[in-house]
Amino acid sequence: MSDVIFNHFKKVPLFKDLSDEELQSIVDISHMRLYKAKSFVFLQGEKLDRVFFIHSGKIKIQITDLSGKEQIVSIPRTGEMFPHVGIFRKGTFPAHAEVLKTAELIITPVADFEQILIKYPELCIKFFKFLGEKIIDLQARLVEQTLHNTYDQVIMLLLRLCKSNGVSLDKNQYKITTHFTNRELANMIGSSRETVNRTINQLRKKELVEIDSEGFFVINIEELQAEVN
Repeated sequence: MSDVIFNHFKKVPLFKDLSDEELQSIVDISHMRLYKAKSFVFLQGEKLDRVFFIHSGKIKIQITDLSGKEQIVSIPRTGEMFPHVGIFRKGTFPAHAEVLKTAELIITPVADFEQILIKYPELCIKFFKFLGEKIIDLQARLVEQTLHNTYDQVIMLLLRLCKSNGVSLDKNQYKITTHFTNRELANMIGSSRETVNRTINQLRKKELVEIDSEGFFVINIEELQAEVN
């Protein structure tokens, strides 16, 4: 199993410049666990003492307020670490992590990982840059919700998902390679399923968005960007 974790970490951008010896030090403190669909990896408010890397499967990070209303924070990609606030932060998990599709996760204890970051300053610097990118993304999402109507917010969400969960088909087309329901999209921007459904239909009529035979969104990215600009 350690070979599987080692080979997985070799592909993680955060670790790509590490030597085999440095990488092995992280492998040695990590283990893999299988989580079934509809189970929870952790719950909002539980002690934050570990971080996770997605080896396979699909995870949804969501926050639930006191009224029970859900907002999706993110749906991390394979290889991505979550939660992003897990290192150098004492306290509790700020959200729930629900398994949407049976997942194999690599689990790394926070205390041990922190010691490795301290031991290897270059990795620590890369990690802070990684966190900086996440902060910029969150700031952009806040601006979207404050300054733009729902129609624009749906477009910006699709453009963001092209970057985080998509692959380029050609110069102008991206395919979002994670299945998202309209309710999930709505929960990402604090809107309703009906509003998102209506907006997606409008974008399809304008031929800015397509849905392929497998149910994936195919985005005409330049035209979609022009629509919101």
